[in-house]
Amino acid sequence: MKLVKSPLNYTGGKFRLLPQILPLFPRNIATFVDLFCGGGSVGANVRCERVWFNDINRRLVSLLETFRDSDMSDIMKTISEVIAKYRLSESSLYGYQFYGCDSGKGLGNYNRQSFLNMRSDLNRLDDEGFYYNILLYVTIVYSFNNQIRFNSKGEFNLPVGKRDFNSKMRVKLEEFVMRLKNLQPMFSSVNFTDFDFDVLYEEDFVYADPPYLITCASYNENGGWSREMELRLYNELDRLNERNIRFALSNLLSSKGKHNELLEAWLSDRPGYICHHLDYNYSNSNYHTKDRHPIADEVLITNY
Repeated sequence: MKLVKSPLNYTGGKFRLLPQILPLFPRNIATFVDLFCGGGSVGANVRCERVWFNDINRRLVSLLETFRDSDMSDIMKTISEVIAKYRLSESSLYGYQFYGCDSGKGLGNYNRQSFLNMRSDLNRLDDEGFYYNILLYVTIVYSFNNQIRFNSKGEFNLPVGKRDFNSKMRVKLEEFVMRLKNLQPMFSSVNFTDFDFDVLYEEDFVYADPPYLITCASYNENGGWSREMELRLYNELDRLNERNIRFALSNLLSSKGKHNELLEAWLSDRPGYICHHLDYNYSNSNYHTKDRHPIADEVLITNY
């Protein structure tokens, strides 16, 4: 199965680690639960009978549902209408020089005011239906680093980025939407503490990719993750293990001189868990820091 990349450049996304992670997953999976699904890159590429995407960010989940449920022609038509309405650049059609820009510096200077107008309209919309979700997607595409970030008031607050809805973005979107339509995944938007693990059986599999406790990525802003949440997740995974339900946990043991002492202590008390050390440090987890290539010990912990 060809690997497809999410069109959402979600902070901490695991697409580049998939060649290392996927071979460590079980071969026989009934329901694959992507507990902190983010942009959905992992769940969209797992061989299983059913995929269940969950994320506490309801806007993100709603956008993924729109991708699954909407015709590609309607999605593309609305994207084109949004781009035209706000007079945003279309470099795939006209190139960079048409907008007085070059590929090195990007299109930010041209798109800045149009982007701010679009972002303002997005934040004023109450109806989070099809149009809102496509408007959100276009805003993400034209935002800094194609990232997703909302402030404490629930407003999208990233600045304009350098790129636009180019041909690569279009192909990425089309491939991902097609994959979701083929998978027909289930969706939920709850905190992992409210997720109903009781409906799972031994044939199912839970993948947890929570915010990393020892990093300062955007998903840790506004009190997004804490030591208490970290410990509660460990407890939930232990309970899955007691029921013979397989799981895998992505996390960091160390990064930039910091150590996840909670994770180290948890692992030391559970000799049956296996810690797989991964060989890749991706920069977008720390995109807002000067050190884009930190030395980190990223791991995948399994109970099988």
